[in-house]
Amino acid sequence: MIFDDAPIADTEGALLVHSLRVGARVFKKGRCLTADDIEKLQDAEYVTITVIRYEGGDLDEDSAAALIAEAAAGDNTEASSAFTGRANLFARDHGLLVYDADALDNVNLVHESATIAALTPFEVVQPKQMVATIKIIPFAVPDAIANACASIAAQDGGLIRIAPFKSLRAGLIQTELPNTKPSVLDKTVRVLSDRLEALDGTITLEHRCAHTQATLTTAITEMNQTDDDVILITGASAITDRRDVIPAALEAAGGRVDHFGMPVDPGNLLMLGALDGTPVVGLPSCARSPKLNGFDWILQRIAAQIPITPRDIMRMGAGGLLKEISSRPLPRATATKGATNSAIVTPPSAPKVAALVLAAGQSRRMGAANKMSAIVDGLPMAAHAVDAVLASKAAPVIVVVGHEPAVVRDILGSRDVTIVENKHYAQGLSTSVICGTSALPDDASAFLVCLGDMPRISPAQIDRLIAAYDPVEQRAICVPTYNGKWGNPILFDRRFIEEIKGLTGDRGARHLLDIYPELTCEVAMPDDAVLLDVDTPEALAKLAV
Repeated sequence: MIFDDAPIADTEGALLVHSLRVGARVFKKGRCLTADDIEKLQDAEYVTITVIRYEGGDLDEDSAAALIAEAAAGDNTEASSAFTGRANLFARDHGLLVYDADALDNVNLVHESATIAALTPFEVVQPKQMVATIKIIPFAVPDAIANACASIAAQDGGLIRIAPFKSLRAGLIQTELPNTKPSVLDKTVRVLSDRLEALDGTITLEHRCAHTQATLTTAITEMNQTDDDVILITGASAITDRRDVIPAALEAAGGRVDHFGMPVDPGNLLMLGALDGTPVVGLPSCARSPKLNGFDWILQRIAAQIPITPRDIMRMGAGGLLKEISSRPLPRATATKGATNSAIVTPPSAPKVAALVLAAGQSRRMGAANKMSAIVDGLPMAAHAVDAVLASKAAPVIVVVGHEPAVVRDILGSRDVTIVENKHYAQGLSTSVICGTSALPDDASAFLVCLGDMPRISPAQIDRLIAAYDPVEQRAICVPTYNGKWGNPILFDRRFIEEIKGLTGDRGARHLLDIYPELTCEVAMPDDAVLLDVDTPEALAKLAV
């Protein structure tokens, strides 16, 4: 890769290293400069600029990031489209994040230019939560580096995977002494039920017995006759030795004690064993509290059906000091029941980007026929646009109809879209955009404004716009480009809804790009589909050529 300060006249086809203001617009770093761009830069009196040019064997940052991300995406994860050299991995299921830390290090040790960062191994994750990010540091890397990283990341079916929680059925035995308060045992049931619920599990049966080896042995034997996936035992007195009541009772019932104690505090006095293949856990006293403790780490792995060996437990000391850590959130079930904890934060997740497909216009330039029903490659034009959006990561999909609404409804048939009718469509495009934004769900972070007369748009192009969206990085508006020209669809952060409500006439929201150039991100596309809309019979005829 050539990195150089070059005269403006010699930079066509090069990539801009630093963002530049050119009149009312901003040319963002990474822009591939066209002849038209060079003319504008010269008009703005730039003489030299810093650019890069690819050399043989170079792989551009997005292609390299996508290559490594796809290789690293294991079971129950999915990779986003790459943008600015970054591709993220998201969880598809509720479960535990699983990866080999040494293998992740090996990817990062290939070369400084290619990196992967992930959440802590065995962290509980939710669907659509970001679990890892792949970032290429420069604008390009040698393909040998990208391939070496991808080869390591692809081992064992993908470096990063999610072990989903199964519907765990737990039997609970509580021992009691003469001075044990029933209210303590009742609270323990509630707290443990919340823990199980947070992992998609439940307590199916609870049994209380005296804190003696004989009575507990009988209780364990009876509990083992059920179809529970795990047996949990809370003692009226904490386990202090392998020969104490709970371990001894388990062995007397025919089970075994695999491990006692763990390098996690709170949670040191935990026992892990088994009876006829069913895990048996002797709980530390701290398990009666909703605060995070070592028992949570064991329960999570059991719920995700991840085998636990004594060595696994003995290696939990790194990060195992859990006392007084304000950033540790409450279990999900507790937090959602009104518990307050200022340290609870929302984990990064895939943004919810809705899509508006505008199909309400009268299409006067097309003649008498409704252009939404014009056949392109065997399908009505509106169906092409809607199908592309449905196949992308955008959801939900809202279709705005107006002129001949029954025609468009018939075209869309049973497709999974929400149809809203714009009664004021004759007053111009602005009314359709306003109508569509009024139907957006409250939890949508952003929305795409798509045109129903763009039959060549692809799901990949839409996903590339979504991948570019990052309001924290000042990418609140994402517009596709081809050879430097703006196209459609355009993605807007929901912050712009109020301004859009002020639109009038046959005007869309494109003017916001001029008002907010610092928030606008130009997303280069590989073909001119983003520029191609069908407004005339001549344009329709060209599609068949």
